[in-house]
Amino acid sequence: MAEKIVLATHNAGKIREFKCILEPLGYEAVSVHDVLPSITEPEETGTTFAENALLKASYYMKVTGLPCLADDSGIAADALGGRPGVYSARYAGPDCDDEANNEKLIAELSAFPPEKRTVHYICSLVLIWPDGRTVQAEGSCDGLFQDVYVGHNGFGYDPLFYVPEKGKTMAELSMDEKNEISHRGKALKKLVEALS
Repeated sequence: MAEKIVLATHNAGKIREFKCILEPLGYEAVSVHDVLPSITEPEETGTTFAENALLKASYYMKVTGLPCLADDSGIAADALGGRPGVYSARYAGPDCDDEANNEKLIAELSAFPPEKRTVHYICSLVLIWPDGRTVQAEGSCDGLFQDVYVGHNGFGYDPLFYVPEKGKTMAELSMDEKNEISHRGKALKKLVEALS
C-alpha cells in the first residue's frame, strides 16, 4: 500500500503539481483538507521560505499524525530588494487574490525599465515524518516580470513571469515543461533524489 503524505496546502495548482511528482514514486498525496476539512491554518511567522515550510510541515504532521509535505514559495523582485518574498500570497493584503497581488507588483515595478524587472521564483520544501525524520529541498527559477498577462496555465504570478529560455510566460508552459524548469519542479527533483 502506498505511503500517505499529507500536502500542507489547499491550493489546487500546487496539489496537482505535487501529485504529478509523488504518485509515480509510490506515495499517495492527499490535501490536508481531505484529511481534516476544518483544520485551522498555522500563522506563517517565518522570515524565510524555509522557516515557513518547516513551521507548516511540523504543524500539520502533529495534527494529522501522518508524514507531511509543506512548501513555502513566492516571487522575489531584484529591483524591490527581494519583495514580495514570503509575503507573495498576501502581498496586496490579507484577503487579496492573485489579481490584486499581480496588479500591486506591476505598479511597483512600473518605475523600472523592462530589463531591470528581473524576478526569481523560490520554493522551499520540507517533508517531515512523525518519527522526526526530515527532508528539505529548495529550488529557484529566474525570469522577467512583464505587465501584460499571457497564458492560462498555472496560477499566481505565472501569467506575468516571463521565462527567457523558453520565450514564454510560466502560464504558457505545459505541466511537463513547467515541472522541468520551475522552482517547485527543481525543489521536488531534489526531494525525490533524497527519497530515492
